[in-house]
Amino acid sequence: MKTVGIIAEYNPFHNGHLYQLQTAKEKTGADYVIVIMSGNFLQRGVPALIDKYARSRMALLNGADLVIELPVCYATGSAEYFAAGAVALLDKLHVVDDLCFGCETEDTALLGKAAAVLADEPEEVSELIKAALREGMTYPAARSRALTTYLEDPMLTGILEQPNNILALEYRKALYNRKSPIIPVPVRRIGAGYHDKSIGRPICSATAIREALNRGGTPADIRGQVPESVFEILEQEFKNTCPVCEDDFSSMLIYKLLMRKQAPLSEYQDISGDLSSRIQNERNRYKSFSSFADHIKTRQLTYTRVCRSLLHILLEIRKDDVADWVQNGWIGYAKVLGLRRSARELLSAIKENSGIPMVTKLSGARNQMDEIFYRMLEQDIWASDVYYTAVTDKYGKDFRGELNREISFEK
Repeated sequence: MKTVGIIAEYNPFHNGHLYQLQTAKEKTGADYVIVIMSGNFLQRGVPALIDKYARSRMALLNGADLVIELPVCYATGSAEYFAAGAVALLDKLHVVDDLCFGCETEDTALLGKAAAVLADEPEEVSELIKAALREGMTYPAARSRALTTYLEDPMLTGILEQPNNILALEYRKALYNRKSPIIPVPVRRIGAGYHDKSIGRPICSATAIREALNRGGTPADIRGQVPESVFEILEQEFKNTCPVCEDDFSSMLIYKLLMRKQAPLSEYQDISGDLSSRIQNERNRYKSFSSFADHIKTRQLTYTRVCRSLLHILLEIRKDDVADWVQNGWIGYAKVLGLRRSARELLSAIKENSGIPMVTKLSGARNQMDEIFYRMLEQDIWASDVYYTAVTDKYGKDFRGELNREISFEK
């Protein structure tokens, strides 16, 4: 039995994702595909367009065999935490042979070389990064310049500033740090670029699809850009439970900021003392989640970084908790979002070999894991309930929290 892992958000699943999934199986000869997928909140610091169970179904209907949720503390983290958390989860299943990921360069050897340097982080590289940060550069730009200087390769500058290459670098670094036997298998991205907002081609970006749906479009407008099964799910849920965007959480966020009026915010993940002060000092300029993030951002603090920080306040993601989880091995369970009934051999192999429990029912989860990781699971439940509260408020549906939802089964 051969298994390939994919780390994704599928926000939403589109034709480019289908290409990657099919190519992953072809390149590796895998019998099964395990997807580690973000839940209801994402790495850009925003909510998912459509909820995690719907997105899990999209993946299962298009070739995935098992979808496991990436805990929210990593799903909403920096590229480093996102990748390290997801790789740890795949690695601890002890059944994954390959990790397939998209990238925007064919020079995968150069990515591997850069990943090894970052994993070892020589003092010279650290000093180069610090110097660039002092000049006001963002961290990704500072790191890109430091690696380019250290490795004396000008090609790195353009490569390391592309979103999929940044994650590809972090995946390889995480595998290197864990001394994981999982083999990295890059797939060259085709079609539109990550930030391209045009809809005209069959393989467009998820950004373009979200823009179309969030700005008055309908699923019919993007039918040619997604598999038919995905279109059917979007059509069924449109104006019923989706689309969801960051401004659907505006009231919740300002309430949270007002509750923390006097207390510093630097206990939350990704928030420095300076950012904490800036958020508190500018609170009276608050109009909405997105407009406040746009107001808070600076040349050094990107919009995405600010959104992540605000989301960590809203979802109670604290530095001390994340540090405890990392120190204790990053992950202590695998929460299943969906699976194919035909993947029984895969499930049996995981149960026999996995170093962490598979969680399919929340009711018995406390007895399956250590208390420290049950706290992580409780945070995931809380985050999902926050998401479903916004859905209830926006679409007038009865509230259905995480404890009342079931995993998806497909044939």
